[in-house]
Amino acid sequence: MVLDAQRDKADAVLIPVAKRLINVNPNTVSWIGLILAFLSGLVLYLSYELNILLILGAVLVLASGFFDALDGKVAKLANKTSAKGDYMDHVFDRYADVFMMGGVALSAWCDPYIGLLAIVGVLLTSYMGTQAQAVGAPRLYAGLLGRADRVVLLTLFPIIQFIMSSIGYGELDMSGYSISWMEIMMLWFGIVGNLTAVQRALTTWKSFK
Repeated sequence: MVLDAQRDKADAVLIPVAKRLINVNPNTVSWIGLILAFLSGLVLYLSYELNILLILGAVLVLASGFFDALDGKVAKLANKTSAKGDYMDHVFDRYADVFMMGGVALSAWCDPYIGLLAIVGVLLTSYMGTQAQAVGAPRLYAGLLGRADRVVLLTLFPIIQFIMSSIGYGELDMSGYSISWMEIMMLWFGIVGNLTAVQRALTTWKSFK
């Protein structure tokens, strides 16, 4: 699943909302997205004791992702795009990633080592994309796991975890080792995230003559 390549298809939803917010400072929109990301991480961290919070966490992740995509549209429509704003957006994106995944990684849903692997994989994926641009190569969004994919999975898996926990299948038993659905998601982020980082690094390397 590589949803970053389908970003333009979200314009049908984003542009009408962006037009209504054209008089709002794009940085304000970015701050809203970051605050929602922090709240989603906090709610997901607390969700093990109260499973219904998984649904709230999923909604907050989706809302955060929406505002993250919206700030750029508002900036373009209002002719307020700038290098400073683009830099701020990248910084906020990385904090948002850490907030959302860190909440899961530190929760009782996830083994901390799997959580650490996931965070490293996601941060390296993003770093390889922006570093390509920093050294003069094209900005990379390609790969097995982009940010849009992460937002979708961070929305879907808490809902899956809630449903499966409700019917008594909150964990899968694999040869004596139990793994939660949230842990499966984090394991995916860890493995596929690091593979994506390597993929982007090789793509950038090959772009040099």
